[in-house]
Amino acid sequence: MGGVPKKKKSKKTLLTIFHINTWKLVLVLILLVFLSATLLRFDHIKMTELREAVLAADEQEDDAKTISALNELHTFTLKHIIFNILEDNGKQSVIFGTGPFYLENLYIRDAKEAIAKQQAEIEKQGTTSKNPNGNIYAKVAKICDGKARTYGWPYYDKRYLSCYTTELAKYPSSDSLITDLEAILPMTENYRFDYASPIWYPCASGIVIAIALLIAVWIAARILYFIVTTIALFLLNRSK
Repeated sequence: MGGVPKKKKSKKTLLTIFHINTWKLVLVLILLVFLSATLLRFDHIKMTELREAVLAADEQEDDAKTISALNELHTFTLKHIIFNILEDNGKQSVIFGTGPFYLENLYIRDAKEAIAKQQAEIEKQGTTSKNPNGNIYAKVAKICDGKARTYGWPYYDKRYLSCYTTELAKYPSSDSLITDLEAILPMTENYRFDYASPIWYPCASGIVIAIALLIAVWIAARILYFIVTTIALFLLNRSK
């Protein structure tokens, strides 16, 4: 005996699936929604861990480790659905991705190096400057260095930079001097990262979401069919 042909068996299976009760489909949909929310939560937690690893490597001043962690975070974000809620000035918005984060310590190191070069230039101009006010760079540095020691500012701190520009502004033709100082500092935007994730991707959560959407459409089609059929029968009975 050859048994039931595969073609007939597959057709019977499809018919069985097609005739599943609607309430059972609703139950499956609820379970899939819960599962997809759980998987999205796991992806978000993993993304957060990878982002924290980037910031930790930056804090350790390990540039190679920071770049490696950034690449890992970027790769993960591109291949998963990262559902995120971003809060900005008290307003919440839904985004897909990591949200903005900054390599603050890398910026501080680069700014520190830039200011060190400026300090070297200050010392160099100490003997060559013909400014009637003398070496104003040295004067400004002396005032701000004193405040930095008093208040415990590192000289790459924003308060130190604010002091520097404020003191420079007290001298004639200081606009160009302030511009020169601002020009040597790195742009903060170069240290800002914000990786976007796809709205849908065929990862675990993406597949579950796709199946849930198909079942939701299936249920909606059944409900629509039931409504249309009921109305048609009602009109047909009235016309008799």
